[in-house]
Order: sequence, then C-alpha cells, then structure tokens
Amino acid sequence: MRALKILLVVAAGFFMQSCKFTGGPQLMPNVSGKAGEVVIVIGKGDWEGETGTALRSILAMDEPFLPQKEPMFDLVNIPESAFSSIFQTHRNLIITQIIPDIKESGIVFQENVWAAPQIVATVTAKNSHELSQIITKEKDRLSGALLMAERNRNIANAKRYEERGLRTDIAEMFGGSPYFPKGYSMKKKTDNFIWASYETTYTNQGVFIYRFPYTDSTDFNVEKLVATRNEILGRNVPGPVDRSYMTTNILVDPGLRWVRYNKRDFAELKGLWEVQNDFMGGPFVSHFFLDQENKNIIALEAFVYAPRYDKRNYLRQVESLIYSFEYF
Repeated sequence: MRALKILLVVAAGFFMQSCKFTGGPQLMPNVSGKAGEVVIVIGKGDWEGETGTALRSILAMDEPFLPQKEPMFDLVNIPESAFSSIFQTHRNLIITQIIPDIKESGIVFQENVWAAPQIVATVTAKNSHELSQIITKEKDRLSGALLMAERNRNIANAKRYEERGLRTDIAEMFGGSPYFPKGYSMKKKTDNFIWASYETTYTNQGVFIYRFPYTDSTDFNVEKLVATRNEILGRNVPGPVDRSYMTTNILVDPGLRWVRYNKRDFAELKGLWEVQNDFMGGPFVSHFFLDQENKNIIALEAFVYAPRYDKRNYLRQVESLIYSFEYF
C-alpha cells in the first residue's frame, strides 16, 4: 500500500511538471474504458466486506428515472497487484488504501494523473471499517465527482466537434444555446420552439428549446412545469400516428430539484415521456430558468428514444448538451 501511495505522489508530480513545461494534459494518453464504467482498486476481502457493500450501494444503485433497471455505474474491481498500466489510464478510478499509521484519513480527488480526461479518487484510512465509513460519509462527493467527469467529457466532445451553424441559429432566437456535436440537425423551428436531434436507425437523441411567459415563482413548481411541458410538446411534437403526441408519463412521478451550474440556477425536472395514443416512450431531463430579462422561462429538454438498448449512457450524452448552455 505504501508503494501505491508513493506512486500516486510521483504521478501527480509528473502531471504538474508536464503542465508547467510542455503545455499540459493534452500530451498525456487518452483515457480508456467505457462510459459509465468505474475501476475500483481494492483488496478482495474489503470488496467482499463492508467497504465493497458501501461502494455498491452508492455507485451501483439503480439510476433513477429510466424505464428499466440500470446501475448508476458499471463497477470493475481489481486488487492492487493487478493495477498495471492497462488500468491506470482508465477514465474513472477509485483507489482504496489502508495505512495503519497514517495521520489523516480521507478522500482526495485528482484529475489527469495517468491519462486525460481522467478522474482519480483515492480513499485512505487506518483500517477497513474506517475505509467504509469515509466512503459512506463522502458518498455525495464521490458520486458527484464521477458524474461531473462523465458530463465534462461529453461537453468537451461537443465543443471540439461542434455543429456551429446549429448553435448560431438557436442563439439568434434565445440569446444563447447548448453546444451540439456533428450529427445533430434542426428538426423543427418556430417562433418559440426549436427541436434539434441526432437520429440513427434504432436511436433518437433530441433536444427541445422553448420559452413561455414568467408570472411568478409558482411557475417553477412541479405541477405547473409538467402541465406547461405537456401543453407545449403536445402542440409541437407529433407522434407517428394520427392524434398522437409527446406527453409526460404520469405513472412515474417526475423529480424536481434546483441546480446551480456554470453560474446559472435552474429547476431540473427528470421523468419519463410517452406518446399519447401510441407505444413510444423513454427518459427525459429538463432545465427551466429565467431569461436575462426575467420575462420568460427558457426550457432546455433532453430526451432519448432507444427501445432496443439500455438508455443510461444515451441520456447522459444528450443531458450533457443542455448543461453546456451558454449565452452568446
């Protein structure tokens, strides 16, 4: 364990030097591994004991607001002896360390230690029980850091391979726009509603951007947001058959929370959508916030239709785009 700790310090120092003298992490290897996958370096006994139970209860719990069960992350556990260069470049790493005489236990987050863009969380404790306690105490920071790392990779990809014309068209109407990668195109545009989508034979990832007048703070309660969403999408998003249209699935109550991200405050609504009078459906995420003049509420909505596939990663990809919204 001491050797692993020294290795982390050396790697972090090398990263800092590379940033200083060679221009930074872009010269590092690209990360490996699949989206949504986390490699956990942990002894077999701890993985099968309370530490492993704590990690699984936090990171392998069901992802909420999906039409079928999928874990928040796919976990791969390996012992320290197997932590070779093959695993060191993985995108998401959690490294556990037990050092009996350590002065300060806790969790440390680092970026781009062995590859880029990488997140490494190192959890150090005096014994196995303390290790599980730290993980449980820091569960929100741990899961949040991993989710943000996944989101930031998607946003960086969208900016690097941006469909610039699409963002310009949207900004002319709303004063700002998400970033869209190549492959997205304008599917519908009216005075107050835009639909951008990326479609393949069996999948559809879409973004709606629309606005409606702001009256008072009650416009942001969940009942009003769902009612407004249903009314606007009912007029603008027809289904495949006559008298069919997109609406909110009422069998699963949508979840609402307030988020502050990139200096913006918005209400985030998550739930399931369906097509009235048809059998289509899937997950959605919506962001609602006041425009710059506080006269209208702007809605950014990400949705996925992928009946043949798991939907977690598809939704995270398109959800990242609405997080990327910036005013021009």
